[in-house]
Amino acid sequence: MTAPTPESLPAPPYYAVVFTAVRTAGDNGYAEMDERLFELAADQPGFLGIDAARGANGLGITVSYWRDEASIAAWRNHAEHTVARAQGREHWYASFSLHVAKVERAYGFVRPADA
Repeated sequence: MTAPTPESLPAPPYYAVVFTAVRTAGDNGYAEMDERLFELAADQPGFLGIDAARGANGLGITVSYWRDEASIAAWRNHAEHTVARAQGREHWYASFSLHVAKVERAYGFVRPADA
């Protein structure tokens, strides 16, 4: 996954979907589905980018960025995403939470290469 850089996202407002989860033990097909979902999401109208991190303890945080709430709803209703959500509850997650937030302000920093 490639994280969006500050200049790659549009000027706010846009939306962030924050998915925080604790994984169960073992892969059980998770890695393959994770890769597939990233590919599918990237092709969805309104998708702007994604940031993700996972700790050794199984805690992961994924933030996906979307142009508007309609784009988020379309992704939520995508057939393969629906199947993946069911598999997540059945196999991959001990717990999770999801938050949708409107980004009103955004900024970043990139260290110059010669610094």
